[in-house]
Amino acid sequence: MLPFARISIIGLGLLGSSIARAVRARMPGVVMTGYDADPETRETARALGLVDDISDYPGSAVTDAALVILCVPVGIMGEVATSIAADLPADALISDVGSSKASVLAALTAALPNHAVIPAHPVAGTERSGPEAGFASLFHNRWCILTPPEGSDVAKIAQLQAFWEMLGANVEIMEAGHHDLVLAITSHLPHLIAYTIVGTASDLESVTQSEVIKYSAGGFRDFTRIAASDPTMWRDVFLTNKDAVLEMLQRFSEDLTALQRAIRWGDGDALFDLFTRTRAVRRSIIEQGQDDERPDFGRADH
Repeated sequence: MLPFARISIIGLGLLGSSIARAVRARMPGVVMTGYDADPETRETARALGLVDDISDYPGSAVTDAALVILCVPVGIMGEVATSIAADLPADALISDVGSSKASVLAALTAALPNHAVIPAHPVAGTERSGPEAGFASLFHNRWCILTPPEGSDVAKIAQLQAFWEMLGANVEIMEAGHHDLVLAITSHLPHLIAYTIVGTASDLESVTQSEVIKYSAGGFRDFTRIAASDPTMWRDVFLTNKDAVLEMLQRFSEDLTALQRAIRWGDGDALFDLFTRTRAVRRSIIEQGQDDERPDFGRADH
């Protein structure tokens, strides 16, 4: 049995288009409507046949939806929710795919006080964006974290969990604030570090006569992949999850200072112990099926 018969996807970029493709592949009986604020994206989505109907107005995309998924930057969740409020069916469930959850939960419940709201975060993505970038297997064996507010309808939580599991995801249920703290260290801070390192390298280009780019080894190249992620999305993530990010950044700064001290004083034992511990973390990630153990991350472009 399908969890939802009619789904509306608002925002047809990487995640929205991937959800549409995954639903087509795994739930072929579901009727999908879609909307994107960018007319060019709407035309591309029509050409790709992503959903059954692309609306030119957000409200008209949700009139018959049982599930509405907002795939838009977290900074405009409230604004987008307000734009569809008058057209939402009374029993529709509203969810999202944003990377910060407490702010999204607050924005959506404020904009839609009479509707069921269960935020979600599929921890999956690539550095690419746009409707052409999506693919049906994006969520396969990846975590999707649901952050239902206190007092949520248990049946609706189960429906949303079943939906994501049918798309191939592993589902975890978590309190929104706890989610934001966890993701601050596992996702948000790594992106912040990547943006910083690549920005520093860019600033040094005139000094190094373009050799930073020319001799990019695996480490720097992997940072550039992360730093190529959508700038609007990540600007909003850092601003909406700033307390958790700043807390993790402070911890990181303290650890970095300790590492700096070990290098300055030639403390090889401290360096070796840290590097040994971090290798074990990498092995654990591979053992849990969350990355590729092939050399160079399975790249073909050695």
